Amino acid sequence: MKPSSPTPAVGTALHLVKTPNFVKFAAVALLSLSVALLFYHHPSFPSAAFSAFTFATTSIASNSSSPSSAIPKVKKLPPPPPSVAQRTGIVDENGAMTEDFDVGEFDPSLMEELRDLGGGAEETEKRNEPKIVKYDKFKPCDQSKIDYIPCLDSFERHCPDSTLDCIIPMPNGYQKSIPWPRSRDELWLHNVPDTRLVQDQGSQYSMSVKDDKISFQDGGSDQYLNLVSQMVPEIDFGHQTRITLDIGSGIGSFAASLFKYNVVTLSIGTKDVHKNQIQFALERGLPAMVAGFGARRLPYASQAFDLIRCSGSGIDWTVDNGVLLLEVNRLLRAGRYFVWGGPQVDSNHELSLEDQWKEMGDLAARICWQLVKKEGNVGIWRKPLNNSCYLGREIGAQPPLCSSSEDPDNVWYVNMTACITPLPKDGNGGNVSVWPARLHSPPDRLQSIKMDAMISRKELMKAESRYWNEIIGSYVRAFHWKEQNFRNVLDMRAGFGGFAAALNDLELTSWVMNVVPVNGFNTLPVIYDRGLLGVMHDWYAHFPPLVFIQIQVRN
Repeated sequence: MKPSSPTPAVGTALHLVKTPNFVKFAAVALLSLSVALLFYHHPSFPSAAFSAFTFATTSIASNSSSPSSAIPKVKKLPPPPPSVAQRTGIVDENGAMTEDFDVGEFDPSLMEELRDLGGGAEETEKRNEPKIVKYDKFKPCDQSKIDYIPCLDSFERHCPDSTLDCIIPMPNGYQKSIPWPRSRDELWLHNVPDTRLVQDQGSQYSMSVKDDKISFQDGGSDQYLNLVSQMVPEIDFGHQTRITLDIGSGIGSFAASLFKYNVVTLSIGTKDVHKNQIQFALERGLPAMVAGFGARRLPYASQAFDLIRCSGSGIDWTVDNGVLLLEVNRLLRAGRYFVWGGPQVDSNHELSLEDQWKEMGDLAARICWQLVKKEGNVGIWRKPLNNSCYLGREIGAQPPLCSSSEDPDNVWYVNMTACITPLPKDGNGGNVSVWPARLHSPPDRLQSIKMDAMISRKELMKAESRYWNEIIGSYVRAFHWKEQNFRNVLDMRAGFGGFAAALNDLELTSWVMNVVPVNGFNTLPVIYDRGLLGVMHDWYAHFPPLVFIQIQVRN
């Protein structure tokens, strides 16, 4: 039996279903529906995949005359790699400051790239061609200028309009300085331009001339140092006391004795009748500067020195409402000591000297110094640890407290004022660690420095020290540092004092004068808190005479 034939309408429908166009249309519809469902259930599906689907379906729909083709498989595109930020400075992979870094080595191939950027090999060859350049040499000054100190008279810094156009000559017969530590006990006679001090006060300073050398004996200074230590054991030279200032002792006898205890002493003195007596100390390899108490502040930080000593300098500390002693008070660290020696202190002195002692004691009491000990011709006072004594004085007490707007660390060409420098309320400056721990312990005063990097200063200080430790290792090898026996060193842009700290860490026998330029961050308080020496300067005026054998310069 034959199957019944379909009706005409049904036959027409079957015919349409079998056509190629219907098949394409159905495929497009199903594919579009699939994409819509996929985005509905998976909203995070990459937009790139949607673009691929749209391109495929549009191509199929538009090319209706072509035969049916297979639908391409859709691949999920991976997300783009995260961008890597370019980092500079000392930061770790998390963006935090760190002192854990490597200095790295010099890549010679970089020079070739620099030559290409500069114009290629031809330009390099031209630059390497020998050139004859004529220039005028400065002539030596006459011998009368051997002791010339620009911008300085006996007591004060000042700069006249006229300057020298000649080179200061060395003394006749000058020889290379005797190596340290022998230089502490002897120096070449002709290396000091004026030796009248030896004839006038040789016995007082325990020095004598033998052949072509000046010899020094430590007897007097050692006895004096032992006396101070016995009077106040809390001074604790070499631990609690690391940085001291010796006022008026130009030849550095006190400093020479203290070096045995790992104490660094800065000796300052004026240019007096004996000319530049500071030259004695510098030739011996001892820290010294030409500086005197005049009208302006000394270029050192507030609370810089653990102990300040003055013996027999002839300074009248009570003159002008005690302005000179108030400058000492600014320089002296909280809770530390001022040692005064001289006939005024002796209990058996004459009446006129008795009046001087009473005036000194009265002024010291009014600025809240406590007389700790008096024995023979030595008196020792202690500065308070905080402001409680200052605030407890009677209204109108003299001298007054300095204005809160006055910066005690602003020292370059700033006049002294007869007022008491108040101590920081947080105790900063008086809370340093003992030596040698303080060298690498970021002091609390670091946070009060007016500079950038508010929360990363400790890391910056540590990083600077580590950086210079690595660099100095290269210096030692390249310069044969130990064989050269460098002693007096100048760091012309000291930062936190990392260069000087590295020399100490590597046990090199050098002392460093750290210079903080006035146009940068004033890190001088940090340098002193670390147990190092420093001074402020603008490099436009003179620098007080210093015999520096090695000078460290950097940008």
